[in-house]
Amino acid sequence: MKIFTKKHLLTFLLTLALASLPSCLSQTSTPATTDTGLRLSLPIDCTLGKDCHILSYTDRDPSKQFIDFGCGRQTYDGHDGTDFGIPDEKTMKKGVAVKAAAAGKIQNIRDGVPDKRIENPQQAEAISNIGCGNAVVIDHPNGWRTYYCHLRNGSVTVKPGMQVEKGTTLGMVGSSGLASFPHVHLGVLYKGKEIDPFLGPDVEKGCNIKGRPLWEQAISYTPTGLIKAGFTSEKPDINTIWQGSLTDSQPTTQSPALIFWVHPFGILKGDMEQHRLIAPDGTIAVENKNELKSPNRINGFSFIGKRNTADKPLTAGTWRGEYQLRRGEKILIDIQQQIELR
Repeated sequence: MKIFTKKHLLTFLLTLALASLPSCLSQTSTPATTDTGLRLSLPIDCTLGKDCHILSYTDRDPSKQFIDFGCGRQTYDGHDGTDFGIPDEKTMKKGVAVKAAAAGKIQNIRDGVPDKRIENPQQAEAISNIGCGNAVVIDHPNGWRTYYCHLRNGSVTVKPGMQVEKGTTLGMVGSSGLASFPHVHLGVLYKGKEIDPFLGPDVEKGCNIKGRPLWEQAISYTPTGLIKAGFTSEKPDINTIWQGSLTDSQPTTQSPALIFWVHPFGILKGDMEQHRLIAPDGTIAVENKNELKSPNRINGFSFIGKRNTADKPLTAGTWRGEYQLRRGEKILIDIQQQIELR
């Protein structure tokens, strides 16, 4: 599902720019320099790879196909920014700050757009004119601009004209606008042109090319990983996973079933998944291994479970869930989790 398109971005930026047209004109007239000096910090208050992940990179393919800067498929056609996602809406409600990636002047803001994950094309069409959702736009020296989309409704803390330092809280991560999961979309513009922060300006389209990354600290390219995993007693779906309600489940020996679920990202057709659910006595209660036949997915979920029956009951003790994702000979995800059933 498209979360944010070039058309929506240009419409949004044009709307915001109307109130300060002279500033925009002077910005585009600034001559380019060899070293622009822009260095970006993370636009989100989290630890990458632990409690947040980059779930979508900038699309580097000018055609209808898509590819990210690392020659992976963790993007979609026309995606023009970097999406920093958090585990679920439960985390979103607790509050994860969106931070200014560099010092600058607040150009404009938008707030008041409800947080509602897009689940179908009809919902997307209904809000296509506010695809960026609640947002903040910051002007930086030498013709640079950053913008931050999908902030939580009512959380924007800055006003147009304010000078902010790098790391200033702009609002909270949300799911407003064209967002199918809670995240902040960081967009970068240079002289009005969209820039991939992993490559910098003045680079050709395509992937695996040398550029000048804008990050002040190197960010590892991670096209595949795990967002979250856990146990539940009821069959999960993508909505309950994004809602975060599965973490409230406390299976017992009286539950109708014991299910081990995983929420990976960057899954490709042809990857091999293996699940195991191991009983307290060490026996494998249920196991499956399969090659993924579905198209590439920015994020997805899978699970394995055992019914609680009279002849094969859920016994008290420590149950273990195991999950492994392979791509060719390489193991990309290998996790184990356990739960104590009483």
